[in-house]
Amino acid sequence: MDKPTQANPVAMRRVAEGLPTISAKIRALDAAGYACADIARFLNRRYQHVRNVLVQQPLKSKSSQMDSNAPATPGDIEPKTLQVAQNGRVVIPAEMRSAMLIDATGYVTARVVEGELRILSPKSALLKAQKMVREKTSGITSLADELIAERRAEAQHEADG
Repeated sequence: MDKPTQANPVAMRRVAEGLPTISAKIRALDAAGYACADIARFLNRRYQHVRNVLVQQPLKSKSSQMDSNAPATPGDIEPKTLQVAQNGRVVIPAEMRSAMLIDATGYVTARVVEGELRILSPKSALLKAQKMVREKTSGITSLADELIAERRAEAQHEADG
């Protein structure tokens, strides 16, 4: 998306709404196409602060803090309209990231199925896989015990034959 010619505080507030830190707000506003100077004025920060946030990598030390506030299971959020910037960036609102169980690393798996973008966090993928295994093994008391019993039966069959 081209940089807006004039900063719209209402639109900027909508982009930054719900984000927990000034750095997150700076990154989201940048992704939405706002100029550094406009972001600095809007957030009442120095231009250099905004620029430093945009050129530095996110700090890993925040991961434990963010993980402690994350829900244990994925949630549902009502549909929202998100804007795709010209460079392809999409800002996922904080409440959606939380419902998707996206951790501080920010890594997700994405794929397109019949024109639909599907994004899955590693934690959500693990929970989904665990649920599938539970459903398939609902009548079995212990997979480990069943495997051991099968191995013993095979060993006995080989010893007899």
